[in-house]
Amino acid sequence: METHLHDYFTMLRVERNLSLNTIDAYRRDLKNYISYLENRRLKSMNGIKQKHIRGFIRALADAHLSPASISRVFSSIRTYHSFLNAEHFVDTNPSQLLEAPKLPRKLPEVLTVQEIDDILAAVDESAKLAKRDLALLEILYSTGLRVSEVCNLNLTGVVFDYEMLRVTGKGDKERLVPMGRRAMERLNDYIRNERPGLSRKRETKGIVFLSRNSRSLTRMTVYNILKKWCQAAGITKKISPHTLRHSFATHLLEGGADLRAVQEMLGHADISTTQIYTHLDKEHLKEVHRTFHPRW
Repeated sequence: METHLHDYFTMLRVERNLSLNTIDAYRRDLKNYISYLENRRLKSMNGIKQKHIRGFIRALADAHLSPASISRVFSSIRTYHSFLNAEHFVDTNPSQLLEAPKLPRKLPEVLTVQEIDDILAAVDESAKLAKRDLALLEILYSTGLRVSEVCNLNLTGVVFDYEMLRVTGKGDKERLVPMGRRAMERLNDYIRNERPGLSRKRETKGIVFLSRNSRSLTRMTVYNILKKWCQAAGITKKISPHTLRHSFATHLLEGGADLRAVQEMLGHADISTTQIYTHLDKEHLKEVHRTFHPRW
């Protein structure tokens, strides 16, 4: 049953240029899928029918896996069957006519402009690493970068003359993102006055944001920095660095930004991914209507 998995993962890495994290997720999904099939005494991929795929998806739902996770598993299965069929390892593709599980439309949590201001104002500028933390938070909100993109940001990607960042995103795709005056000032202050002291202990390879041990920041470290200053600001919402990305996109659209421009800055390959923020914008408009219209 696992005969062609190695070829499949090679294809994902070489031809589709998927990240190692995504490939690892596909690998876990397919291992569980194949284990399920083997427990039902299926010995060949040619013997798989639609009912087997449906049964596996139902089993995931019965195990209370989240709808988003089930959708990802289904995508893994369908992509694998398509690969097997295209390479003529099997005669048919049993997943071809199956519809993906429908995901409930869940709008992401966002912060208000005032809450963003409160978080930044809560950073104690006399504290150790305050310049780093302020620059980090300003960049996250002012550019909408993914946390992984911020952690991997290199000094060669900081273009102060144009107030831009050169970012390497998903699929190793490069894009230029404006950073804004305030973010640029905070970043410049950190790079000039605090980063040199952090980069003395080991080779940093030009990574912008460093820990006190001269290492690049991890996702969890960035989360903990944000959590620390949110608590100091009295923000009780459940937030993560990605919340600042959501807030960036939402505030741009509320201010009248073009959807395509926001898509480019976020690094979304498909504009449908960006369109979720138009729903948030509609919620904002309804709130304005409720607040100011005389009939409410």
